[in-house]
Amino acid sequence: MNRCELAYQYHKKGYNCAQSVLMSFQDVAGLSEKQCLAIASGFGAGAGTGELCGALTGAIMVLDLLTQTDTENAVEAKKRAMAQAKELQKRFSGRFDALRCAELLKKKFIPDDTTPSAKVLQLTGHCDIMIVTAVEIVEEMLQELKGGALPDHIQS
Repeated sequence: MNRCELAYQYHKKGYNCAQSVLMSFQDVAGLSEKQCLAIASGFGAGAGTGELCGALTGAIMVLDLLTQTDTENAVEAKKRAMAQAKELQKRFSGRFDALRCAELLKKKFIPDDTTPSAKVLQLTGHCDIMIVTAVEIVEEMLQELKGGALPDHIQS
């Protein structure tokens, strides 16, 4: 089972969007399932306010956990993390034209070529599509980091 399928399965079990995304990376993030559940438990439904999509919040957590942080230079580490978060949000917004949970919930999405994993999995559930696509974007960005293909303002 790939990470997109895994995240979808977690969501089907009743976990929120942020938990589902974070738990799909627990093996490489060095966290237990219990830790993932605890860390992301308050971030579903835009942290309960309809603001930033929970799937996106979980994806930002994953990126932060899986990319190096310079503990010697907190300011630079913070700048890099923020740049990554902005890039992730840009890509997500490019596919869904919104970042806020409340706005996303008002839209009807049908998986297409911009959401390939959701299309392959034949997802119809709104949040399922957001979750799987957030995982997909994180995987893309991590792959680009390995290859050095992310924009210079993100790489350290």
